[in-house]
Amino acid sequence: MRAGTGRRRGPAAAVGCAVVAVAATALLPSSAAGHPERSAGAVRPGAHGASVAAARAPAACTAPEASLRPSTADGPAVQRIKNRGRLIAGVDQNSYRWGYRDPATGELSGFDIDLVRAVAKAVLGDPGKVTFLAIPTNQRIPALEKGKVDIIARTMTINCDRIRQVAFSTAYFEAGQQVLAPKGSPVTAFDDTLKGKKVCTAKGSTGESELKHESHGAFVLTVPNQLDCLVRLQLGQVDAVITDSALAAGQAAQDPSVRLVGKPFTTESYGVAMNLGDADLVRRVNAVLEDYRRGGATSPWMQAYRKWLEHDLTGITAPPEPKYKD
Repeated sequence: MRAGTGRRRGPAAAVGCAVVAVAATALLPSSAAGHPERSAGAVRPGAHGASVAAARAPAACTAPEASLRPSTADGPAVQRIKNRGRLIAGVDQNSYRWGYRDPATGELSGFDIDLVRAVAKAVLGDPGKVTFLAIPTNQRIPALEKGKVDIIARTMTINCDRIRQVAFSTAYFEAGQQVLAPKGSPVTAFDDTLKGKKVCTAKGSTGESELKHESHGAFVLTVPNQLDCLVRLQLGQVDAVITDSALAAGQAAQDPSVRLVGKPFTTESYGVAMNLGDADLVRRVNAVLEDYRRGGATSPWMQAYRKWLEHDLTGITAPPEPKYKD
């Protein structure tokens, strides 16, 4: 549907299962006592997309997905979490299949949520010892820099700009930016069919940076969360959405009146993000991911994929191979 036509499409019933997008950070179950205490260091806020980042980053940044080798040794960050008795995790509560509140149970569910619980089990011996914070896309890096959370597991793309600001685990999923549009729309890909159209993307996302680099003549609207874009698409306020293909597949599953068009026009890896000073926690999360990938078709990773993602993202037979830099 084109904006300004006066027609409004009612949100599909399944949209209710993803919860109306929150505009501000919210505490999701009860808060743990205290917050992580540390200095964020001299890092600058903000985040940029993969292609723009590659252009600006030093030539030495050729493999941003390479992380620290896994270790189960306790360091100051892991000990901080153990002393507190809870892991504080920044997540999404609006991304169907990844991090959303299940209307049947009222609990947070999804691929990213399962991964956070695996980290909590490894560090604290109990997958339930997690305090979840709903973090908007553009607040992911500030939340880590300010010590508000221990980890961010929120479909966050690893790229050269971001590794200067936060530390990442090895990649746990691969996706790419893609266009979501109403069925029958003249928008057919990330190309000149976007000219003169209103396009929505999340502020601080890779999609925003790609549109800054090349908008194809589109008028760009940025919002705090990706689900805000789906709502605007449903209301006819925008003509298309630019987001990760993995997130877009979940949105298309929520609303059968929209579909993915064209092919992914970037290649991106999702990682668990942590504070730059928390090297021991990075190694511990990478140890968790090693176990999560292990076991072939019966690995915890493949079980989570079949449970949450296979219906919308078919044909994936294995998790990404980890890359290490030390």
